[in-house]
Amino acid sequence: MPSLVSRGRGRRTINEINMVPFIDVMLVLLIIFMVTAPLITPSMIDLPSVGKAAKQPDQVIQIVIGKNEALELKLKDKSSTMGLTDIVAALRQAQAGTSNSAVVISADRNIKYESVVKLMDTLQRAGIARIGLSVQLVN
Repeated sequence: MPSLVSRGRGRRTINEINMVPFIDVMLVLLIIFMVTAPLITPSMIDLPSVGKAAKQPDQVIQIVIGKNEALELKLKDKSSTMGLTDIVAALRQAQAGTSNSAVVISADRNIKYESVVKLMDTLQRAGIARIGLSVQLVN
């Protein structure tokens, strides 16, 4: 019920909001949060770690995706441009003699992500186990 104030001739109601209880509640909440904040321990996130391989690969085969999305296979000192199906056949032939070989994919910065993922998917479906991505470190 609004309080009544008598000024001059008659009574009239005060139509202002009393802010004192609101400020009291906010100060109590502020003190509670200031006391409890240091007591809360931050949660620990278990991130995956990357370790070194137990054994270095016998050979590293590099596939380069050029600006026009042409695939180039670099094996030892030879490099040849070929299609997606030809690369799978060439990789199987190159990996036939060795059991521990790795394939590294290098792509131009302006290539669509879809092209790289499509190549990785094709290689995994072909049974090639060790596939990696080459990155350039920026200093």
